[in-house]
Amino acid sequence: MYKSEITGLGMYVPERIVTNDELSQYMDTNDQWIRERTGIEQRRWVTPGDGNSTSTMAAKASKIALERAGLTPKDIDMIVFATLSPDYYFPGSGVLLQDLLDFDNIPALDVRNQCSGFVYALATADQFIKTGMYKNILVVGSEVQSPGLDLSTRGRGISVIFGDGAGALVLSRSKGDSEILSNHLHSQGKYAKELSNLHPGCNVPPKKLVEDWDPNDFSYYPYMNGNFVFKHAVTRFPEAIMEGLNANNLTPADIDLLIPHQANLRISQFVQKKLGMKDEQIMNNIQRYGNTTAASIPIAMTEAWEQGRIKKGDLIVTSAFGSGFTWGSNIIRF
Repeated sequence: MYKSEITGLGMYVPERIVTNDELSQYMDTNDQWIRERTGIEQRRWVTPGDGNSTSTMAAKASKIALERAGLTPKDIDMIVFATLSPDYYFPGSGVLLQDLLDFDNIPALDVRNQCSGFVYALATADQFIKTGMYKNILVVGSEVQSPGLDLSTRGRGISVIFGDGAGALVLSRSKGDSEILSNHLHSQGKYAKELSNLHPGCNVPPKKLVEDWDPNDFSYYPYMNGNFVFKHAVTRFPEAIMEGLNANNLTPADIDLLIPHQANLRISQFVQKKLGMKDEQIMNNIQRYGNTTAASIPIAMTEAWEQGRIKKGDLIVTSAFGSGFTWGSNIIRF
């Protein structure tokens, strides 16, 4: 059995900064209301015509990760692409990235686990390397969510939260002590509709979308039962983290940096307090980027590495909870 290690990290976010004050122009909200409920101060959104899409932003982040890993697209054996906002209904964005960066005809696997997407994607890539099937895998999380948001007072509970961006890492066969120690994944589908975007889907074909379009039908926008999701998140986050730590005979005190999915600053603070962790042990950047769903962990990990908060030999823990419900953690010796 081989080991896998992270050899390169990269990120990209659109240039447009959308402040809380700007959102107050579209809906009944204000900076204080948003900060108190989410911790978010601003987010990045694509601008029509700026050339940014889920796959093109992924390409920009991937180029940086590849360069830092000292590799070229020809060295990559597989792409694992996590997103809830693919460029098209089908095919997935993985093949679009394969074409954009001129990879060989390598496999491209799309992961649709929403906020838990990157945790699942990293776990999947880890298994392909551990079995010896591949040596270098590009793992990507990228999202363009802003065009699909309901920018009205009715939709403010969701629209103020989400941002656009992309993060990527290269996972390679380990040559030393660095490795993904373990991965822990879960789901609970009976709560699928509590955080969902039900339309469009196979039950709402294109003809119905065109002929029966109702501007007052808000089922085409994302829905979240906020309090219900929050209560489950603050339970599942620490469960997944402790499951991973216990599997490796570790404790929260051993964590050099916890990188949670950037869902809500209040959730991260709750988890930090429950696990008795210090401020320097946790990475939060939701204040600047909002919730970038599958991209949030690789963006945060890249920033932490660039800031010198991740060093060789550090114990890094990632964890996520989101739509599905799905949740999980990755325990990493960097």
